[in-house]
Amino acid sequence: MLIETEATPNPATMKFLPGREVMAGGTRDFASPEEAEASPLADALFGLGDVTGVFFGRDFVSVTAAPGVDWASLKPDVLGILLDHFAGDMPLFRPGNAAGIAVPADDATFVEDPEDADIVAQIRELIDTRVRPAVANDGGDIVYRGFEKGKVYLQMQGACSGCPSSSATLKQGIEQLLRYYVPEVTEVRAV
Repeated sequence: MLIETEATPNPATMKFLPGREVMAGGTRDFASPEEAEASPLADALFGLGDVTGVFFGRDFVSVTAAPGVDWASLKPDVLGILLDHFAGDMPLFRPGNAAGIAVPADDATFVEDPEDADIVAQIRELIDTRVRPAVANDGGDIVYRGFEKGKVYLQMQGACSGCPSSSATLKQGIEQLLRYYVPEVTEVRAV
């Protein structure tokens, strides 16, 4: 099995492509060892000690190294864990029970005005069709969190979280796109 690697715009994060589907739908971001306990793969990566973030995309895994860690020494260990996991066809998540499941009412962080429903639908459509695919190419994801008084709130995940260029991506890329197609948008903010 061959696992390809790609650098991301975030120098602390590397993207690993196992040549197969990682997640059938959606994405999953692990920002701590405690969150990673839900996944044997994420748990093993955090177990290396030099990992501060793991992100699962449709066909990739992004791994973020701790500050000061050299990828030349961490990369072989990450590849070993990924090879063992995918070659062994191991489950991505540990089995759970209903007691551990929490279903959020909505992914919006802010209470939105019902009169903005058409605007919100346009924003979500643009994010899903134009922004998320581009961000996934860089090893991350972006999640809509709300629209309030002209401001769009987004959360960066994976390689995009903490990336030095994420502010530029939000302001010069996403904000310009949304303002062009949805004139009611005045600003984009990260949450």
